[in-house]
Amino acid sequence: MFYTTDTNAHGLPHDPFKAIVSPRPIGWIGSRSSAGQDNLGPYSYFNAVSDRPKVVMFSSSGIKDSARNIQETGVFTVSLAGLALAQQMNTSSAPLQSGESEFVAAGLTAVQGRLVDAPFVGEAYAALECRMTAIMDVPTLDGVPSSNTMIFGQVVGIHIREDAITEAGRLDMAKVRPLGRMGYMDYCASGDIFEMKRPS
Repeated sequence: MFYTTDTNAHGLPHDPFKAIVSPRPIGWIGSRSSAGQDNLGPYSYFNAVSDRPKVVMFSSSGIKDSARNIQETGVFTVSLAGLALAQQMNTSSAPLQSGESEFVAAGLTAVQGRLVDAPFVGEAYAALECRMTAIMDVPTLDGVPSSNTMIFGQVVGIHIREDAITEAGRLDMAKVRPLGRMGYMDYCASGDIFEMKRPS
């Protein structure tokens, strides 16, 4: 099949785009408002975009609390969830009333960042402390601003749970089983792990 995205006339019951571009890592974004209110939200439009320096990016559909807080403070955290935290991650996506904490609702421990004034998930296998480097509308071909906001952050600190590191000094991906977002309401957790050497 083929269809153009200007009409999106794919003839399927659901738009397949998110299922095609998958699995996507989930960035569990921790932020704090200028008034001191903590926020936690999972974003599947998330990834690392640079290693030197270490930079990550996530995209928000509209200006939600995470984006608003980061605009105000310039900092955020990214917690990484494994299969063991799937339900808590999903619970934290609920539309809570203003002033309610996603950390409390999901039964998670909010840990204060060491270098940034934002909380991260204490139970996560890893967490990144970030300082915002750019925030912008997602660029489009026609130049019309989209309803999506991209936020870039340089990683200034990294937390890794000790039990997530192997004796060989590597992050144990088979143990932590990172969560990924598929299309529709589908998620996955890494299962079959294999190594391939790059050709020389």
